[in-house]
Amino acid sequence: MQFVDEASIIVEAGKGGNGCLSFRREKYVPKGGPDGGDGGHGGSVHLIGDDALNTLIDFKYQRFYKAQNGQPGQGRQMSGRAGEDLHVKVPVGTTVIDEDTLEVIADVTEIGQVVTVAQGGRRGLGNIHFKSSTNRAPRRTTPGTEGERRNLRLEMKVMADVGLLGLPNAGKSTLIRSVSAAKPKVANYPFTTLVPNLGVVKLGQHEHFVMADIPGLIEGASDGAGLGLRFLKHLTRTRLLFHVVDVAPFDESDPVASAEAIAHELGEFSPTLAELPRWLVLNKLDLLPAEEREAVADEIVRRLGWGGPVFRVSAISGDGTDALVQAAHRWITEQRRLEHEDEEVAEHEREMRRRMEDEAVARTEARLGRKRRRDDEDDDDFDDDDYDVEVEYAP
Repeated sequence: MQFVDEASIIVEAGKGGNGCLSFRREKYVPKGGPDGGDGGHGGSVHLIGDDALNTLIDFKYQRFYKAQNGQPGQGRQMSGRAGEDLHVKVPVGTTVIDEDTLEVIADVTEIGQVVTVAQGGRRGLGNIHFKSSTNRAPRRTTPGTEGERRNLRLEMKVMADVGLLGLPNAGKSTLIRSVSAAKPKVANYPFTTLVPNLGVVKLGQHEHFVMADIPGLIEGASDGAGLGLRFLKHLTRTRLLFHVVDVAPFDESDPVASAEAIAHELGEFSPTLAELPRWLVLNKLDLLPAEEREAVADEIVRRLGWGGPVFRVSAISGDGTDALVQAAHRWITEQRRLEHEDEEVAEHEREMRRRMEDEAVARTEARLGRKRRRDDEDDDDFDDDDYDVEVEYAP
């Protein structure tokens, strides 16, 4: 299935039904009076979080969603039927943005969460509501109101506990294959992974966490270079980052410079994202002679000035991966416990998520603004002002 994590759609709620103008007509009842019923409310459009979906590809082919209109009222004080609400399933982890105002309407983060994105129109009133002692035969009704219509942008971010980041070909896909049942493509060339991959790391019958393999970043990713800007946003849903570093790159590049470049891109994209707990994972140690591995790893840590956790692994053989996932599971379990027991910790976590979301939206909108300006500058379409040129004829 094709992975699509951004989509633009139009949603329109149903119009409310008009009120009815009617008078009672029965045999032997010469002055029956008004009996026009009300219209029905228009249907609303709701989005529902569904864990069975992991892509927005359905919205690529169907972009318009409309709820039912309410039915008009009828005589004998009969109200019109209300329009049925429209429920649209979206993946858990979807952010809903109003494209016209750039307002974040909602964040669908839970299974079954319902978000109303377009409110149905109100019903119109029949003439029965307007009778009075001075107006026994009112001919006044009210029409139903229009339903809301919105242009929405859906952005899906994978929901994971741990996110893998690093340069292309650092071994992230091999690592997630080694510790979970995920089977991303693995090959000996950069940008093998083109979409995020999720893997469930199981440590026991009821113990597991979710790991996300994010496509490789390059220098300039925060400004749109390569695949970075499109996929950096997925890291904002994670609790913990594994910074995977290739200690023996095939192009003989400097692992320290590569690690520093990735850290810089994180900070440029979202300063709050750069504050997330990050563990250094030195990968591909099996490519070095056994007697050199410790010295090379220690030198990388020293030059980086790294003060956080460090893990030495070989993803392809599995060496060191068990200790890595066990430590990650203990850390995630402890974090969840603290958030559950301490409201201050939970509020700090929510505040970080809000800040990361705001920074990610701002960075994305800045990129879209630059793209629109470039498109305007490159516009070669024929316009009325194309006549405003001076023509000089040479003799």
